[in-house]
Formats: sequence, structure tokens, C-alpha cells
Amino acid sequence: MRLAIAAAAAAFLTFPVHADDLAPEAREHARALAQAALESDLAYEITESLTTEIGPRLAGTPQEARARDWAVEMLTGLGFENVRVEDFPMDLWTRGHSIFEEVAITHPFPQELYATSLGGAAATPEGGIEAEIVFFESFDDLLAFDGAEDALEGKLVFVNDRMTAGRSGEGYGWANRKRTQGWVEAENRGALGLLIRSVGTSSHRFAHTGMMSFPAQRLPDIPALAVSAPDADQIERIHAMGETIRVALRTHSGWRGEVTSGNVIAEITGSEAPGEIVIIGAHLDSWDTGTGALDDGAGVGIVAAAARLILEAGERPRRTIRIVLFGAEEVGLVGARAYASARMQDGTVGQHIIGSESDFGARPVWRLSSGVGEHAVGFFDAMQQEMAFLGIERGGNSSGGGPDMIPLAAMGVPMARLDQDGTDYFEFHHTPNDTFDKIVPDEMAQNVAAWAMFTWLVADSDVDFRARPEPEAQDAAEGEPAP
Repeated sequence: MRLAIAAAAAAFLTFPVHADDLAPEAREHARALAQAALESDLAYEITESLTTEIGPRLAGTPQEARARDWAVEMLTGLGFENVRVEDFPMDLWTRGHSIFEEVAITHPFPQELYATSLGGAAATPEGGIEAEIVFFESFDDLLAFDGAEDALEGKLVFVNDRMTAGRSGEGYGWANRKRTQGWVEAENRGALGLLIRSVGTSSHRFAHTGMMSFPAQRLPDIPALAVSAPDADQIERIHAMGETIRVALRTHSGWRGEVTSGNVIAEITGSEAPGEIVIIGAHLDSWDTGTGALDDGAGVGIVAAAARLILEAGERPRRTIRIVLFGAEEVGLVGARAYASARMQDGTVGQHIIGSESDFGARPVWRLSSGVGEHAVGFFDAMQQEMAFLGIERGGNSSGGGPDMIPLAAMGVPMARLDQDGTDYFEFHHTPNDTFDKIVPDEMAQNVAAWAMFTWLVADSDVDFRARPEPEAQDAAEGEPAP
């Protein structure tokens, strides 16, 4: 497949596109980078090293600290400049004794279930709990439940929403509400705990974890667990029979105090405008249940390999390329917020020209989306035409840059997204099945080709991607007296 892509690339390169939007020299160099990427296994090798030598990397744990040491050594060995770690504090949560908790139906048909605690959940009392399940077909049904505030007192809430698969992962946000918010609704109504159907599309017996939300800094007092899809089906069938279901559970999860995490940073210093920064990122941490190959070891490999190809080619871009491997993403974008806060404090937010993150697995990139000023849309239109031989379409201009880019985007930094095919991503995401064997080398090479082209073209340009004020607003501002 890789040779076929490379051959198609060679044929495509003869067609000129939008010379006014992309300089011919930049286009030619981007094409050469793509060709080199399609023949390289560097991203695959980086991801293999991370997932094999470090394995699971729960935020704030010694494993995540080992991953930072690994990343510093890896980035330094690849020849990047200014390799460093920016530490930040965080609160540590772990699930305790095992990635699987003790969960079982005790009535009417006794049997064990596969389930795992959601991030931030409380433990059961030492001896565990046993209670009747109150079945809700959907999270909306739980929201609409109009019983008294204590109507669920002494019971366990079960929420059964199913997620549907899609290339852009569009079903995730809707299905994920029960994971992030379900505990609040259950606890407010007096429930002893929450069980949810795993937020994923897999039919395998793997539970899907993930962080919950904490409104107004409130933390749960109840256990909250995701049940694997086949076990959720079992609960659903027994409920449909009209039987009362009782479940026993015992968990050990909880908050362990303040610890240190960090963001790992490396750079290629720009040749003409070193103070202008193009930031490309991925997150270094993972959940503890799998080895974090797709989420987000693949992203680490992709952005590091793309930047390394640029460095290796020997021609420096105008602007500085900054790689950031964020810490503690899975537990609430803690590293991303720390990075943005530090840039606000040192006054360099405005020097960030554009940003993007690879954090959606390793299937092929199928769409280039942007979030830039209208004057810069043509630049991305031309870029997409350069990438068309990779099977990449043009997306819209209202895109974010990925989860860890959210704090920077909120500060006005323009964004872009190389959207990957996520059709089967949620079969593995946040489960024990997120392992290195799921990555296809040729598909990863296509990612690196797209990322190398994107990164070079924006870093070697002099385009200001920020939105410009409307002329009327600008005229009014220019007429204002100086403060």
C-alpha cells in the first residue's frame, strides 16, 4: 500500500495549484517531505518504543514520570533543540488495587460483570455495597426523572445509552454525557452509585473508562463505573424480563493528594522569525487500562516523526516549530491549561501563530479543517489540494485544533485539524484493547506525510492566520483616543 501511495504521489506532483497562495518553493519542499514520510517507519518505531518500554501512563503516576524521561531522551536523540520539561502540580486519582473492580449480579441470576471505575469516582465502603438497580434507558431519561430528590436512595442507577460509530466520532459527545455528568444526577437523587454502559462502539468484553466532570469543584461521594457492552446487554435483557436486578460492587478508587506532572517541549528554531511559534502537539499520558497506543502514543509518534523529517531535510522554516507532548490530558487537560497559563504569564501567547494536535488514533487523515481568519482560508484551500493525493478532503473553517489546543484557542490562537478516520476508534479508546497491534504502519506513514506537509507550509509562511477585525470595527478602534 505504501508503494502505491508513493507512486500516486509522484504522479500528482506534476500538477501546479494556487501559486498565489503557496510559494512554489514551499510546495516543492512539502512534496519532498511527504515522499520521505511515506517511506519512513519512524513514527511507528517511536510509538512501539513508548508503548513497550513505558506501557500505561496514568497522569501523575511514576509511569507518567518515566514517560517524560523517555520523551526527553527520544527528542534529544532526534536532534531537536531546547528540549525541556515544564512541571505543573496536579491532584492524583487512581482506581486502587486493579483495573477491574469486583462487580457482580447477585439476583436474579448471579454472575460476575466486567466493569471499571470512571476517573474521579469514589470508592465503595470497605465491605462494598449491594443494592437494587434502577434502569434508565438513556441519560435524558435520568435527567427527566421527576421523583423526589431521595427517590433513588439506597439504589444503584444504571444508564444504558448506546454510542454509534462515525468517521468523525460525532456520536461520542452525546453518549459521553452519562460518563461525565451521570454521577451528579445519581448522587443528587440519593443513589448509592452509578453504572453506565461503556461509552464506545465495541462489542468485546472491555470496559471503557474516562474522566468525569466536577461542577463547582465538587467531587463524587459515590462509586461510578462503566460496564462492558456485553455485560450491559446482559443487564438490559434481564431488565426486559421484568426482573428486579441486584448488584454487588467493591471498589478502591480515590484521590491520593497533590503530585507533579509535566509537559515535554522541543523545538526547531526558525530561520527568519524564531519568535513566531507553530505548535504541534500530542499527549504523553494515557489511561491505566491499556498501553495508550492509539490514545495517544500514535500522536506522539506522528508529530515527532513529522518534525524530525523537517529537521532532517536540512532546510529550516521561517518560524519556530514547537513540539509539545502534554501531560495529564486524560484527567482534564491539566497540562494544556498549565501550558496556556505559562504562556499568558510570559506574554508569548501572541507569538503562537497556529496550533494543532494529533489525538485521534492512527487511521488515515481524511480531512484538513481550519479555524483561521477568512483572509487565510485560501491558504488552507491550496494546502488541501497539495494533500489531495493522500486522500485528504477540505473541511470547514470552524475547527479546533484538538483537545490540548482548547485553552490556547480560547486565547485567540488560530487552529487547524488533520482529521483522522475514527470509524473504529471507539472500539479501543480508553479500554484495555488500546494496544500497539492496532496500528497499521502504512496508515501511520500517511499521517506523518500529512503532518509534515502541514507543519512545513505553515511554519515557512509569513501568513498571519488570526482573524482580522471588521473594517468598521477597526476604523472605530483607530479613532479612539489613546488610554
